Amino acid sequence: MNMRLSKTACSDCPIRHRAVCAECDTDELSILEGIKSYVTIPSGGSIALAGEPLHYLSSVVTGCATISKTLEDGRRQLVGLLLPSDFIGRPGRANQSFDVEAVSDVTLCRFERKAFEGIVRASPNVARRLLTMTLDELDVARDWQVLLGRLSARERVAHFLLSLVRREASDSGADLVSGAITLQLPLSREMIADYLGLTIETTSRQFTALRRDGLIESASARQILVPDLARLMLETMDDDGGTIA
Repeated sequence: MNMRLSKTACSDCPIRHRAVCAECDTDELSILEGIKSYVTIPSGGSIALAGEPLHYLSSVVTGCATISKTLEDGRRQLVGLLLPSDFIGRPGRANQSFDVEAVSDVTLCRFERKAFEGIVRASPNVARRLLTMTLDELDVARDWQVLLGRLSARERVAHFLLSLVRREASDSGADLVSGAITLQLPLSREMIADYLGLTIETTSRQFTALRRDGLIESASARQILVPDLARLMLETMDDDGGTIA
């Protein structure tokens, strides 16, 4: 069951400077604060279903969710991850295009769709920020096409780990530098396999191979230590240091 939370001031929000409201001035924040509400979706719960009416647009405050598409024959493909500050929904569209599911407890800051669409039309700052986030998401989608079409299984797993490192660095404002980094994986091995277009057996073998070669260490099933980030970048043939959202 969904659980509503008491409102939190925008100035105290942990995603304030990364979310769709990042460029809002004081008046715009006041308007958004007047129409927002919070809700927590428990792990495994549905946030949105493809084809359903889209009543709310939301920002992820805490937790992780997946975006997936289910084909008519029942096959499902994960097509994206949603992490804190990511935006769910599309202004101007009345129905949801993809399934969105919580893979941990997910807290959303949500806005009634029509009210938010009015703010987008009236606020250049919100419209500009939304455009920037949309273009960033398009870059990620293009990057992922290359990954699924051209990279080997080992490169896919390494690239996935590197994308998490870069996202964490981007969210924290830290510089991406060589050295040891600890990651908390948001997905199970089975879900990672689905996301990367691999079997779970192949995915598990690649994690084992990366551990054997000293590229990662595993404190637990979900906690990964990258002892040398530069080596992981070389494994993916990607050392430009750019941010992958």
